Amino acid sequence: MKDLNDSLTIVIVLYNESFNLISKCLENIKNFKIVIIDNAGNFQLKNEIEKNFKIYKYILNKKNLGFSKGINQGIKACDSEYILNLEADCLIDVKNIYKLYQSHLLYDNCVITTPTMFNKNNEITHSGGTLMEKNLGYEIFKIEGDTCVDFPSTAAILFKKKEILDLGLFDEDLFIYYPDCEIGRRIIKKKKSIIQIYSASAIHTMGSLKIKNRLKYIFFRNYYFTIDGLIYYFKENLHLPHLEKLKKKIPSYLFKSLLNILLLRFNKTTEYLSIVLAYYNFKKKFLIKLKK
Repeated sequence: MKDLNDSLTIVIVLYNESFNLISKCLENIKNFKIVIIDNAGNFQLKNEIEKNFKIYKYILNKKNLGFSKGINQGIKACDSEYILNLEADCLIDVKNIYKLYQSHLLYDNCVITTPTMFNKNNEITHSGGTLMEKNLGYEIFKIEGDTCVDFPSTAAILFKKKEILDLGLFDEDLFIYYPDCEIGRRIIKKKKSIIQIYSASAIHTMGSLKIKNRLKYIFFRNYYFTIDGLIYYFKENLHLPHLEKLKKKIPSYLFKSLLNILLLRFNKTTEYLSIVLAYYNFKKKFLIKLKK
C-alpha cells in the first residue's frame, strides 16, 4: 500500500476531545501523514499526542473557528493528492481506507467516497443522506452495494485536494451544522457524485459536543443549529418559509425566556434566547446586507 501512504494525508479537526478518544483513532492511522487542527488551542493535549504519535502538522487555533474553517485549514496544510477527513470519534483501519481510495480511482465521476458506518454495537448508522430540502427525513441507508448519496457524513470522507479546492472548499458561513449537506449540494450541481462504499466500514461513536458547561452547551447547540440551518437554506433562496415560521415563534420564545428566568429554569431560558439571537443575527448578517 505504498502508493496510498505516499498520496494520502489524514486531517482531524479537534475541539475538547480527550486524549483517550483521540489515541484510539490515531492508533489505526499512525503510519500516514496526519494533520491536526485543534480549535480549542490545547497545548497540553498537543504535547501528549506528539509524545505518542508522529504528527505531520499540528495547528493550534486561539479560538474555536468551527468545523468548516477548521477542515479548510487542514486541507490547505496538506501537500498530498488525496485527503481523508476523519473525526476523532471515528475508527477506520488501513484496509478500509484503502478500499475508499481504490473506489475513488474506480469511479470517474466521484468527488467523495465515504465508508458504511457502524456504532460500537456493530449496528449500522448514518453514513450519508438526502438533501434537507427534499424533506425525506434522515433515515439510515441500508445499502447492498456502492451507492450514490446526496451528502456524506464528514466522520470519514476521502477526496482529492484539487477537486475540493475547485469547489471552493467547505462553506465557512456554516459553523458546524450543514456543511456536509451544503458541499453535497454543490457536488450534485456539478453533476458529480458522492459514493458510500459498501465494503468499506468504519466505527463512528457519534460523540456529542465537547462543552462541559451545561448552559454554554445548550446555547451553542441551539444557536448554531438554528443559524446554520437558515444560512443553508438561504444559499438556495429557500429560507423564507423557515424564517417566517421562526418569526411567528419569536414573541413566544421571548415570553418563555422571561418566564423561565422567574422560575429559575435557566436551561430553558438559554435555549429560547439562543434561538432568538440566531434569528436576529441571521437577518442582520444576510438579509440586511442583501437589501443594500
